Amino acid sequence: MRGGCAYSDFDLEQPPRYQICLQYMADEAEGGGMAGKKQGTFISDLQKEFAGYNGGKLAKDIVAGLTVAAVALPLALAFAVSCGADAASGIITAIFSGLIIGALGGASFQISGPTGTMAGVLLIVVANHGHEGVLIVTFLAGIIRILAGVLKVGALVSYIPIPVVTGFTAGVAIIIATGQINSFFGTVSEGVTILERLFSYTRLGFNIDWLSVLFGGFVIALMLLWPKKLNERLPSTLLALIVTMIAQIILDLPVAEVGHIPRSIIGEQRLNLFALPWKNLGVYISPSISIAALGMVESLLCGTYAEKMKGEKFHATRELYAQGIGNMIIPLFGGIPATAAIARTSVAIRAGQQTRLTSIFHSIALIASVFFLAPFLSRVPLAALAGVLLVTAWRMNDWKSIKQIFSKRMKTSIAQFSITLVATVVFDLTTAILLGIGFSIVMFVIKSNKITIEIDPVTNRLGKKAKPTKVVYVDGALFFGSQGKLTESIAPLIESGVKRILLSLRGVPNIDHSSITELAEIVRLARKKEVELLFCGVQPRVESMLRRLDFYSLLPEERFYPSVVVALETIAKEV
Repeated sequence: MRGGCAYSDFDLEQPPRYQICLQYMADEAEGGGMAGKKQGTFISDLQKEFAGYNGGKLAKDIVAGLTVAAVALPLALAFAVSCGADAASGIITAIFSGLIIGALGGASFQISGPTGTMAGVLLIVVANHGHEGVLIVTFLAGIIRILAGVLKVGALVSYIPIPVVTGFTAGVAIIIATGQINSFFGTVSEGVTILERLFSYTRLGFNIDWLSVLFGGFVIALMLLWPKKLNERLPSTLLALIVTMIAQIILDLPVAEVGHIPRSIIGEQRLNLFALPWKNLGVYISPSISIAALGMVESLLCGTYAEKMKGEKFHATRELYAQGIGNMIIPLFGGIPATAAIARTSVAIRAGQQTRLTSIFHSIALIASVFFLAPFLSRVPLAALAGVLLVTAWRMNDWKSIKQIFSKRMKTSIAQFSITLVATVVFDLTTAILLGIGFSIVMFVIKSNKITIEIDPVTNRLGKKAKPTKVVYVDGALFFGSQGKLTESIAPLIESGVKRILLSLRGVPNIDHSSITELAEIVRLARKKEVELLFCGVQPRVESMLRRLDFYSLLPEERFYPSVVVALETIAKEV
């Protein structure tokens, strides 16, 4: 993730912040679109999309498709190899995600494929379950995304705190980066987790292959130094791939290479639904949920960002269906999980993308590369792909948000970020997200109980004959965590000899069952001490809860006033 939106790879420009993306998520996920307009059917939207389609628009779609393919090809190779799968599976994923998800997606502009974030998750899946496990997890994650579309749970994405998303992304970036150590340095390690692999170097040694470092270092330098303007015409990733491939073909140096890439869009290893391990399917549920959730976050945030970039309505629920169907079909051909990628999507839009045919043309270009370039692509040094992924991992981080969190000493945000980051690296990604959100909820509850209560004596304004009167102003939500402070403030007033209390709830937006029960006890205490208790400025949501729990049966409605001012004016007239 970079710049605040869920990033699968690196973009050419800095996009909006998380806040901007998440702001629209709830409405988008419920089908609100850019302006909250009613959505049409898929067919009617297609008719609108292709209305007035001509040769000029076709040419733009073709050019945009070829441009995206130039960006997608090296990334597809890199992400597949990085997670322990073969290079062919990455290209297969990009091909079929472009054909299926691109055709059925929630907007014309979405470009899907394998992503860096997914690579971080799949490293663990491959280590625990092998390539077959990746295929199973991809299929199950597709089913989960379809269910998410049916249940319209896309809005839940907007409830993930920004520091949690930032920490999660940073953790994934660490997983990706550490996973490239062997390829970049030409070393060997053992183990499943990061710590296991790092500690294995103490036994196996860390013998650096300087030729591998040379290839990887060249790629990093090229990607960092390549001018931004030139990057839009010739992506640095593609240039790095071409240069290192040609160098290796000519020099034939003793370094690890990508290896055999079959001239086929059907992988040698693919999912057989009739041979699924039904008895052990439970072990794949947790990683499937992680991949499904991660894919949903990436796809929806990508859609909401690109929607504003393109000025076209994005259908979130339809996108979840498309992502689900695509990820159920892709493993049948040997592919790995796919999701919408903001870099490829933004490249397509800037290249003149007109319709969803851009995604299809990008897939056709990748098919051509498989049949015509496979022998050459197989000679790409693994160290070169490692260099691509190291830069990708660095750029995935939302450095601006991280700097802001720590420079401004935002303690809660620092804790959310750190806990999620550590959990992502140490545990599985589902656990990381749950821990981050769980900690955020606990901190929210703790902070929410800090309601403000002010007491204002108003007897002098009512005249000498008026009863001793005080106004209690309450500001903040009343729930089980804050109700105690209300009682602690009002009970001593009742006991002190005050004969009238005006309780202002104008600043109370919400109230729960526990707090209403507490208010009932305060009413009973006031009645026992013969203290007149009046309620002022009760908000509609609070009033609704009071009526549902029959609170008004304790007090006549004459004890309720629209504001403190109205209550004081009424009392002054009576005096």
